[in-house]
Amino acid sequence: MRRIYTRTGDKGMTAIHGGTRVSKTDIRIEANGCIDELNVAIGLVRSFMPIDHPWQNDLKTIQLNLMTVMSLVATPAEKRDQNPNHLPENLVEEIESWIDLATAQSSASEYFILPGGTPVSAFLHQCRVIARRAERRLWQLHEKDTVPEVILRYINRLSDLFFALARHEMQSAGIDEERWKAFAYKRIKA
Repeated sequence: MRRIYTRTGDKGMTAIHGGTRVSKTDIRIEANGCIDELNVAIGLVRSFMPIDHPWQNDLKTIQLNLMTVMSLVATPAEKRDQNPNHLPENLVEEIESWIDLATAQSSASEYFILPGGTPVSAFLHQCRVIARRAERRLWQLHEKDTVPEVILRYINRLSDLFFALARHEMQSAGIDEERWKAFAYKRIKA
């Protein structure tokens, strides 16, 4: 029987791609932990949707891409060319197209809204905030070791996507969003 535990991390160190061991508090580990948490949250969203929901395959593709992102983030910049995992070239553009479609199918967003409504909408908002946290951690890592621009842009767009999908879900369900305040830019006079 193969054991799932290795005991190699019991002293607060873990291995990254390329064999180097770093502290479990290293920003690279924290960034990847956030991305992993995002992947789990997307899986949760999918579990609340029917298997034939039109978003299922696209969300699964995002999960697969996040696995590649984690592999690349786990690899120091000087060894990244040795990593066999690669992201699709049109990665960001595909997400932007989906954002545009979801936004076009929803009413204008003029207010800060309270997350909630349906379980899918609430969990999409959870994905949004986890993506934002992952983005902040990636920028912290980028200050120490270059993170590919495509990853930084991708994670940023994912948070926008999850916001757009959460709103679309609410409107598709016929549930009014709970508003907090109008966006400030609406009140600014030219």
